[in-house]
Amino acid sequence: MLDVLSNRTYRHLFLAQIIALVGTGLATVALGLLAYEIAGADAGAVLGTAMAIKMIAYIGIAPVVGAYANRLPRKTFLVAMDVVRGLVALILPFVDQVWQIYILIFILQSASAGFTPSFQATIPDVLPDEKAYTKALSLSRLAYDMESLASPLLAAALLGIMNFHWLFSGTAIGFAASALLVLSVTFPQSEAKPASGGIYDRTTRGARQYLKTPRLRGLLAVTLAAAAASAMVIVNTPVLVRGALGLGQSEVAITFAAFGGGSMIAALLLPRLLDRTTDRSVMIAAAACMSVVLALLAASWSLANAPGHWPTVLAGWFALGLCYAASITPGGRLLRRSSGAEGRPALFAAQFALSHVCWLIAYPLAGQFGARAGLGTAFGASAAMAFVGTLVAWWIWPRKDPEIIEHRHDDLSADHPHLRKEHAGGTAGHPYIIDELHRSWPDH
Repeated sequence: MLDVLSNRTYRHLFLAQIIALVGTGLATVALGLLAYEIAGADAGAVLGTAMAIKMIAYIGIAPVVGAYANRLPRKTFLVAMDVVRGLVALILPFVDQVWQIYILIFILQSASAGFTPSFQATIPDVLPDEKAYTKALSLSRLAYDMESLASPLLAAALLGIMNFHWLFSGTAIGFAASALLVLSVTFPQSEAKPASGGIYDRTTRGARQYLKTPRLRGLLAVTLAAAAASAMVIVNTPVLVRGALGLGQSEVAITFAAFGGGSMIAALLLPRLLDRTTDRSVMIAAAACMSVVLALLAASWSLANAPGHWPTVLAGWFALGLCYAASITPGGRLLRRSSGAEGRPALFAAQFALSHVCWLIAYPLAGQFGARAGLGTAFGASAAMAFVGTLVAWWIWPRKDPEIIEHRHDDLSADHPHLRKEHAGGTAGHPYIIDELHRSWPDH
C-alpha cells in the first residue's frame, strides 16, 4: 500500500492531510474547553449549536465551491482555504462571547467545506491509475482513524504543560504546514473548461449529476447506513460507557479505539479485496453487516448486566468500525468513475454536501432516542435506519454496472466531434457519465 507514496505530489498532499487533521483534532479539544470557560454548564448547548453550524456550512457552501472550483487555480485556492482556517484558529483564543464562537466556527467550517472536496477531487488527477487511487483512499481512511486516536492523546500531553488556549496555536501551525506542503508540489494540468450557465445551474449541477447516476444514488444510500452506525458511536459512546455501564474515562477511550481499530483493519484489507470483487458487493455487504450488528446490540442491551456487557460493546464497536470503513472508503472510486475532469470538483462537492445531510439526520436520531427512550431504543432506531439505507442501495444500484454503456446520439450531427472521437465505427467507446451531452442514464 505504501508504494503509492513514491509519487512526490501525492506524498506531500498526504502529509498535508495528516498534519491538518491533527491540527483539527487539537482544535476540537480546545473548542470544548473554550465553550466551557465561556458558557459553563451551557457548554453542551454551545457545542451542539456549533455542530449544527458546521453541518449547515458543509451542506450550503460545498456545492457553491464545487460550481466555481474550475474557475480558480487549484493550488492557490487550497492554500487560501488553509490560510483562512489558520487565521480563525489564531483568533479563537481571544473570544469571550458565545456569538463570536458561532461566527468563527461558520467561517472555519466554510473554509473546510471549500478545501476538503477540492482536495479530494485533485487526488484522482494526481493518481490516474485506479489501483494506486484505491491505495490512496485506504491511506486516507487510515489517516482519519489514526488522527482520532492520536489527537486526543497529544492534546492531553500538551495540556499537562500549557493552557488550552495554546492548542489553537497548534491548529494554526498544522494549517500553515498544510499550505506549505500544497505549495511545494506541481499539480497536473487540467484540460477542464469552466462550467457554463447561471448561478443556479452551476451550483446544482454536481447534485443533479450525482442523483442521475445510479451507482452514486447507491453510494448515498450506503452513506445513510454508515451515518446511522457512526452517529450511534460518536453520540452515545460516553453515555453508554460512563452512564449505563458505570465505567471510567479510560474505558470510553478504549471503546472509541475499538471502533477505530476495526476501521483501520478494513482500510488495510480493502485494496486487495477490491481487486477481487466489485465496489457494490463490498459496500452493500458492509452496510448490511452494520444493520445486523446494530440490531444484535439492540437485542442484547435489554439482557445486559453492567458492567459485564462491556466486552460485547467492544466487539460490536470493532465490527461497526470494520464495516463502516468498508462501506464508505470505496466511494471515491465511484465518484472518479462517474466524472470527467470538468465535472469532478462539483461531483465531489455534491457527495460532501449530500453525505452530511445523512449525518444531519443520524446525529439527532441517535441522540434523541438515546436520551428520551433509552440506549436499547437508540440501537434499534439506528439499526432500522441502516437497514433502510442498505435495502435502498441494493434496490437502486444495478448489479451490472459497466463503465462503457452502448448508447446513441440522435440529436447530434454525424460530423459532431464527440461522435467522431468517442463513437468511432458507430460504437460507444467512452465511459458513460452525466454531462452536457449525456443528460440522463440509459435504460438498460
